[in-house]
Amino acid sequence: MTNPTRLSDVPVAQQIPVVREIHGDRFTDPYEWMRDKDSPETTSYIAAQNEYCQQRLAPVMKLQHTLFEEFKSRVLETDMSVPTRMHGYWYFTRTREGDQYARQCRIPVKDVDDWTPPTIDALAEPGSEPGEEVFFDSNREAQGHDFYRLGGLDVSTDGRWLLYCVDTRGDERYDIRLRDLETGLDLPDHIDQVSSGPVLTPDGQWIFYVKVDQAWRPCSVWRHQVGCDVSEDVCVFEEDDERFWVGVGLSFDESMVVIGTSSKTTSEILTLSLSNPQGVFQTFIERQEGVEYDVSFASLPCKSPDGTESSFPVAVVYHNLENPNFSIRLIDMRIHRPPFSCDEGVVVAQGSPYGCEQVTTGREAGVDEPYYWQGNPAILQGSRGLSIEGMGIYQHFVLMSYRADSLLHLCVVSAQQAAQDLEAGQPWSFREIEPAGGDKNKMYSIAAADNPSYDAPTVRYSFGSYTCPAQLHELNVATGEDLLLKRAQVLGDFDPDQYCERRMWVKVRDGALVPVSLVWRRGTLSGLGAEPTEGLCSQVLSAPRSMHSGAWQSEGENTGKLVRPTGAPCFITGYGAYEIASDSGFSTGRLSLLDRGVVYACVHVRGGGEMGRAWYEQGRRLHKKHTFEDFIDVTAALEHSGWIDPHRTVANGGSAGGLLIGAVANMAPQLYAGIEADVPFVDALNTMLDPALPLTVTEWDEWGDPLHNPTVYRYMKEYTPYENVPDKEERSRKFGSTHFPKVLVTTSLNDTRVLYVEPLKWTARLQEEAVGADAIIKIEIDGGHGGTSGRYKQWEELALENAFCLSILTPDDPDLL
Repeated sequence: MTNPTRLSDVPVAQQIPVVREIHGDRFTDPYEWMRDKDSPETTSYIAAQNEYCQQRLAPVMKLQHTLFEEFKSRVLETDMSVPTRMHGYWYFTRTREGDQYARQCRIPVKDVDDWTPPTIDALAEPGSEPGEEVFFDSNREAQGHDFYRLGGLDVSTDGRWLLYCVDTRGDERYDIRLRDLETGLDLPDHIDQVSSGPVLTPDGQWIFYVKVDQAWRPCSVWRHQVGCDVSEDVCVFEEDDERFWVGVGLSFDESMVVIGTSSKTTSEILTLSLSNPQGVFQTFIERQEGVEYDVSFASLPCKSPDGTESSFPVAVVYHNLENPNFSIRLIDMRIHRPPFSCDEGVVVAQGSPYGCEQVTTGREAGVDEPYYWQGNPAILQGSRGLSIEGMGIYQHFVLMSYRADSLLHLCVVSAQQAAQDLEAGQPWSFREIEPAGGDKNKMYSIAAADNPSYDAPTVRYSFGSYTCPAQLHELNVATGEDLLLKRAQVLGDFDPDQYCERRMWVKVRDGALVPVSLVWRRGTLSGLGAEPTEGLCSQVLSAPRSMHSGAWQSEGENTGKLVRPTGAPCFITGYGAYEIASDSGFSTGRLSLLDRGVVYACVHVRGGGEMGRAWYEQGRRLHKKHTFEDFIDVTAALEHSGWIDPHRTVANGGSAGGLLIGAVANMAPQLYAGIEADVPFVDALNTMLDPALPLTVTEWDEWGDPLHNPTVYRYMKEYTPYENVPDKEERSRKFGSTHFPKVLVTTSLNDTRVLYVEPLKWTARLQEEAVGADAIIKIEIDGGHGGTSGRYKQWEELALENAFCLSILTPDDPDLL
């Protein structure tokens, strides 16, 4: 194989046919040779693509610099987090101007009954406050490494022993170290190339960690005795089913080591009392195919027979045996020892079964049908798309999170009241936690935050929205007092009233109502007449029946011109996989887009979890095309209604969202002027056919198994982006022009989740003369699935990506060369 040649500066990849024959189908792959990462041909081709990318992006470098300086100007670079109490210390992080990483700091607790965070000068030199200790400085630890990422920090109860693990390549293989914080020296105990999230027992004597197999699957849990040679470590659990990933942690009360093993659809928990760390793990609930569950342990107050105040141990079991959107059962741990079953105990709350696959009652009902169940707390009655996210019991209160009407919610009840409700056999008296001083019409994301201590008297929660910077609050459940602990600062002339957010609905081709969130700077949408109503609204747009657009007329081979530009420039994004919801959140980087008149849109496509389990089920496996069709239909509806301009619409997605973006570019190129695809999963079929690759077997529950199921194979072949790129002739025939969006692809050489070869092959296909797409790819040599490390490097990366998008969205920007 020769080095890549060039045609008009575009790297031309040599084509070496590799034939795939399966299920009676034959596919010729010309770029499979790129999978050999260490071959001279691959490294030469990667270098050529990076050089070409650098040349092509040269005109946006001035704008990148401007955006980077804008990001910096809005961020309080020297700052600190609110101290959080754990055992005998208040822990917090400091960031300093010029530092890539944070410093981990702590101050001793002065009084056992003091739960008020100490006042600390955020601008002071780290370690200069009375009693302050900088116990871990990632800036120092990262010296000599181009990439540095922590995979966990764990401190013993007495505060002396620090367990930490780091990844210095981006491949998510972590090295574990144990440090004596009295001397600052690491012990000889070295555990290398394992999974993240190891556990140090509270006494600092034992480490439990997870090893990975050749396919990068976390598969076994090992026990290490501090001070002993690693060769003496003992395997305490091994998962043979290749669909399952394994993790290890401590129970909330730190009395047990907990092993969790799970596939995408099935889970199992095992526990071991720390009174006997060398004992045998016990299964809490036996594994049952298709049943997911989790468990936490706590105590509820009660009265002893003699009338004295006491408590009894309970297990909070979160599972989907009875309800696809999960139920929470409370098991009295005094009844018997494990194993337990999912149908034991009392149901405290349950989600809506409407529209879900594995139900008989409610399956035909719509996802957005209001749900009533007599056993649910009053605040859940009548919710749409109701799913229970989890519950935690503390000494003084009980927290429960849930999702309804596509939004997150958080509610609380005192532990005393919960115990009384339980005894009376009535629904628990939860009350909604509403953002203090917030506008109820905003699209808030709200969640419990910084609550590591079981005996804390108050609950901390955070909230924010697209236009509201994040806030951290502390709520006294007994008195109702709500205290603002910290509000994220946005420096400069930022005025939240100058920005608008709105969530509305689009009726897509099969009749489903898909939510879409929009954010813009006030005045941007003046072309619509009056400023659109903000906040949560019930407006429904309908996708146009015909997607065939005559808006683009060919000018040469690769460019197009909009005949009738209308609407605002739009950056539109989505994800739609793994039941992960794309919730609202503030971004200082996004302000640079909004201030230039760009509308930001997030499409909450099926495959995500915004409307519960049914929403997820309708966008996975043999329903995956709904994800792509939802995104296309929402884009078309916004363009058809005059909100956004197809000549200035750029679509963005990463990882599984990159699969989404790659698919919609093939299916509806006429709707998009540009595409930014980050670490995109675009060679999905080839990956899912190879069980030796990282993640493949575990992902069959998500995408289907094309290796053994011909129906799945045929379905995936119809949408996988790499194999469906339309050439110019096909685009002209189907869409009336040869237009294809301009494409920026990003990937990392050491990414173990989406291998670099997928976006690299896709880019080579896009750059073929017959396809004629204007595509460039940026390949990080030192980075992982999340890109590079270090906050300034990440800002530079974001600034470059945004500069590319703005070159399409606002081509008249004076900083564009």
